Amino acid sequence: MKPFLQLVAEDIQQRFGQDLSEIAIVFNNKRPITYLKKYLSEVYGQAIWSPQFFTIQDFFKQATDKTDASALRQFFYLYELHNELLQQEGSDPESPEEFYPIAELILSDFSQLDYELVAVDQIYTELYDTGKIDLEFQHLTSEQQGYIRQFWQSFSMAGHTGVQQRFLQLWKRLPLLYNRFKERLTQEKQTNYPTLYRELAEGRTTKQHFIQPYKKIIFVGFNALNRAETTLFKRWQEEDKALFYFDTDAYYVDDTMQEAGLFIRRNIGNSGLINSLGEAPHIIGQRKDDIHLYAALGRVSQAKLLYQLLEKHEKEGQSSAILLADESLLVPLLQSLPAIRVNITTGFPLLQSPLFGLLDLWLTVQEEVSWRKKDKLPYPLIESFLSHPLIKIAAEQKNSIQKEVLDKQLFEVGLEVLKINSSVVPDFFQPVGGSIALIPNMMAILEKLQGATSGEGIALQIDYTLLYETRRVLQQLLLGMDQIGPLTIPFQIGLIRKALMPISAAIEGDPLQGVQIMGLLESRSLHFDHIYILGANEGILPKTTNSPTFLPDNLRRAYGLPVLANQDALSAYIFYRHFQYSKSIHLFYNSIVDENSSGEESRFIKQLAFESQFNIIHHTQQQPISFPAKEPELVIQKTGEVWDALYNSYLKDHSSHISATALTTYLQSPLQFFLKHIAGIKEPPSVSQEFEINNLGSIIHEVMERIFKPYQGGTDFTPTQRLEESIPHIEIMVVEEIGHQYHSPYQTAADLNSLQRIMLQIASAYIRMYLEYDIAQYTMFRIIELENSEDYFLHFPITVQGKVEHVKIYGIIDRIDEVVTPDGEVKTRIVDYKTGADKVTFKKSKNKSDEETATAVFALTDGTNDIHKALIQTFFYTYVFEEKTGLHDLEPHLYVARRMREDGTLFFSKEVGALEGDYLREQKAEFVTFLRKTLEEIFDPSIPFRHKADMHVYPSDPYTLFYRSTTPDIDLEEQQIA
Repeated sequence: MKPFLQLVAEDIQQRFGQDLSEIAIVFNNKRPITYLKKYLSEVYGQAIWSPQFFTIQDFFKQATDKTDASALRQFFYLYELHNELLQQEGSDPESPEEFYPIAELILSDFSQLDYELVAVDQIYTELYDTGKIDLEFQHLTSEQQGYIRQFWQSFSMAGHTGVQQRFLQLWKRLPLLYNRFKERLTQEKQTNYPTLYRELAEGRTTKQHFIQPYKKIIFVGFNALNRAETTLFKRWQEEDKALFYFDTDAYYVDDTMQEAGLFIRRNIGNSGLINSLGEAPHIIGQRKDDIHLYAALGRVSQAKLLYQLLEKHEKEGQSSAILLADESLLVPLLQSLPAIRVNITTGFPLLQSPLFGLLDLWLTVQEEVSWRKKDKLPYPLIESFLSHPLIKIAAEQKNSIQKEVLDKQLFEVGLEVLKINSSVVPDFFQPVGGSIALIPNMMAILEKLQGATSGEGIALQIDYTLLYETRRVLQQLLLGMDQIGPLTIPFQIGLIRKALMPISAAIEGDPLQGVQIMGLLESRSLHFDHIYILGANEGILPKTTNSPTFLPDNLRRAYGLPVLANQDALSAYIFYRHFQYSKSIHLFYNSIVDENSSGEESRFIKQLAFESQFNIIHHTQQQPISFPAKEPELVIQKTGEVWDALYNSYLKDHSSHISATALTTYLQSPLQFFLKHIAGIKEPPSVSQEFEINNLGSIIHEVMERIFKPYQGGTDFTPTQRLEESIPHIEIMVVEEIGHQYHSPYQTAADLNSLQRIMLQIASAYIRMYLEYDIAQYTMFRIIELENSEDYFLHFPITVQGKVEHVKIYGIIDRIDEVVTPDGEVKTRIVDYKTGADKVTFKKSKNKSDEETATAVFALTDGTNDIHKALIQTFFYTYVFEEKTGLHDLEPHLYVARRMREDGTLFFSKEVGALEGDYLREQKAEFVTFLRKTLEEIFDPSIPFRHKADMHVYPSDPYTLFYRSTTPDIDLEEQQIA
């Protein structure tokens, strides 16, 4: 079967012979022009007078001398006129920021009304009286009248909602606004394409006879015509000035159930336009070829599957095209192409480029420093800048800034720190000199980036094209704003972001050679031997959403305005026509169901499978499931330098000690204990939005010590009611402590940033809860020790290789006190404050090997697979303090703010009850046995450091990589200890 454009070229030769100089050939877009020129050259085989080629908009533009009104200019015309109408109604005017989203919808609706030649005064008429519909709309069918009646019946009920009232107020305003908007365009000698279409169809343009110089106007490959185009095409056909070439097939034209033929049937059957190629050929219905359908395991996987096919199918002398039903697949596609020639005119989107990331970041910065007048910026913004590939900052300065931020844990960084002289854009964080300087400053950044652009090939072409297009768009915005007057910085930023979104870089190649990459819509009128369609999912092909509008669906149907069914018909036509010509067709869809994908192929494919004779061959991407040999875990033997470091630092010179945290680290993962405490591999420093919450515990501990410090060391008991005096001062103490933590002299909550204010509320609530608990549960208290009063070290005897050694253990005590209960009982307590998810409840472990041990405390868990860290640490603190001071019978209490009202502060289990009295004394003795056993295990050369696979691994654990290491057992005789 000959390609459509080749048939057009042959018919043109037969009709017009050698001289085509007075012929105008009009397409919907520019893409087919090159291909028709190629076919004309082949058909004629010699030099001829070339016809003139146009897109439809360029062709119609000849009918007027008016200049184009930019989108920004149209918005401000509409904005001024709308506010004039509001003032006439006695309403307050709206700001540009408020009106802009509404204006976009209004302009879109006005455009559709113009293209479809709808009487504006009529569609916006209020018709509460449904009887009036029969009189006013006799020219409409009963079905159309029904749609109008259905719409207005929703307003005919007594009373209107607030939304309905606002809608009706705007509805009354719209016909006036439309007419004044058109008058304003005329006054300014400007126009837009919808206005031009309407004026041309209604015979009101200044150059209505612009078609006279042409002997014939040939319209090629049109499908979905609006009413203005249909009116003009019929008129010119009757005047014998126009010919039409429709790309058709009887499969979808003759069958009225086929949505793909909807517009062709309207054009030929209803409008009476004549297809110069004659009757629709019978091609699709007779083909029995194979169509390959690929179910990919994910969106990006479609591009990966295509890679293999392109390498296999690419043949010299045959044309191929990759059509993107989902154009967001362009970047994954470019990253997956084999080494073949390509021509990409769908355009690389600015939104997916590093340039947009940097410009968007700069706009965010300016919103903070130029509009909100902030002198500090959140660190994530700084981090995004420092890591951006286009800024090319010197490594020394980057490291210097990061070191200062990490050392001071600055969530917000002052502008004085951000004078980055070594960057391509050293003044990136400096405020602009007012709203009029925003776009000029942004253009200056583009100039600096262009001067520093490097690379080669397609990447360099994309960078230069995006820089050029971005600068061009900004220049247009600047010209528009200069004529309008100053705008606020946030509104300008919104306009800029809106203007940047559609920018793309066409990656030019040879449109007649190599693999062509384009959107599905761009493929109209074109033919390729091999077609690969990506994104052929239901919901994408066709799309299932309409553009926002103020014109409801029933009114749109009544007046013949585009509805979702029209969009479906257009997509179906563009899709089906490729089955007329292509030798092989490969369709790809994402078979994974997620929030963005239905996981189903397009219904167009299902229709073809059910109704046509094509043989659909299904290919399912297979993800091989393999079970690789178990990788050897990382095991550190206690030999050589490892043993020397362990023995010397802990047992010989006692330069290192075992804390409660180190003990529980070993119980969870001996390997992590080695990495942290022997090898010295510390967690990497970081700053994130969560780091301030991580300081919550420190702030609470410091404030609690500050509250109880005046009572420390006294011999007399103090009534707990005295603690009520501190409650009103909690907030200011927390604020001051936050300031101390972050090296800032904070005085009030107003000095804090948003995250610090959240932390203030949480810390204040927790501290108030601790104090109120003490007041409610006890009548008197006496403070024996507080956290920062004294560090407690103890030399604990263990047996190592048959010899008694001493290891230094160390504990920090939050609070030791004596309290009197309401019934007069005096208790000596050790109190540990917890702000996380710790529990005072515990369960006996069901692990038999644990139960068989004599260390009962070790067999206690928090109900998960993990050890009960809080329980073990509190026992550790209790033991160290009792041994060091000789003060015994301490009762461990855990103040868990989240649960203390429900669970209290004593450890307890449903099986054995509260951890107090004789049971507590028994467990203290068991803990000493457990502690000795664990410490002797740490210093047992025959037991290596390895991770416990059954222990819970937290997502935030930075040592996870080591647990999954592929490194074999390591004898570190020849390794260096960091």
